[in-house]
Amino acid sequence: MLRTRSINLPTNLRRPETVTRLRGPRNGEKPPTTRILGIDPGLARTGYGLIESDLAEGGQCLKLVEGGILRGKETLPLPDRLKALHGGLAEILAEYRPEIIVIEDLFSTYAHPRSALMLAHARGALILAVGQANLPLHTFTPNEVKQVVTGNGHATKTNVQSAVKARLRITAPLHPPDLADALAIAICYAVRSDIGRRLS
Repeated sequence: MLRTRSINLPTNLRRPETVTRLRGPRNGEKPPTTRILGIDPGLARTGYGLIESDLAEGGQCLKLVEGGILRGKETLPLPDRLKALHGGLAEILAEYRPEIIVIEDLFSTYAHPRSALMLAHARGALILAVGQANLPLHTFTPNEVKQVVTGNGHATKTNVQSAVKARLRITAPLHPPDLADALAIAICYAVRSDIGRRLS
């Protein structure tokens, strides 16, 4: 179920202004084998998606735990926007205690260098939160994620959203695309790990 919650920003900016959340069912099932948090970094919007990966006999079962968007006021100075992103992710890490963090890697080239610089700032603030929580961090390029999740390294946003919904058995719309991208990043790690286990 999609849920939007407006939060008044305190002076310390612990949580970004708005968090849009998508939650999986809570039906008392056994604890997860592995909790994986995917992060699609951005200064205006950062998508995050938490899944449980249960490697049972006969294949892999992935379940949605939490997904959403961290947003901060665009009118804030850059240091405050980065502080808000950092604080928002730190709260999610403390609340849900994922075991693996996966963040989208930077492209090698960008058409708009300033946009790339802003993205790098946001990514750095998010990685700092992960480092302070002493959690393992992994990265994938966007094309790697698309290839694993859809079978096409140049898949469209719509293709990625459809593949994520099918994998996690989600019926609610995944909007904005940052949410689907973050879940896709988490799924990519789960699938790659499963392949590695089966080949070892």
